Amino acid sequence: MARDRRFEMIEREGMGLAAHIRIIVDTETGVNYLYVQDGYGGGLTPLLDAKGNPIVSR
Repeated sequence: MARDRRFEMIEREGMGLAAHIRIIVDTETGVNYLYVQDGYGGGLTPLLDAKGNPIVSR
């Protein structure tokens, strides 16, 4: 049985030798997240518009 994925990567790019940037969408809520990885560290945060509201893709 195939399971639908909750999160979908919609964009990715590399920065230099080790850093990576990804935009990830929660397919249930539509909220966009920015994920940055550099070496052994990384971070995840919701993307916000100019008014501070989460960016939502539907």
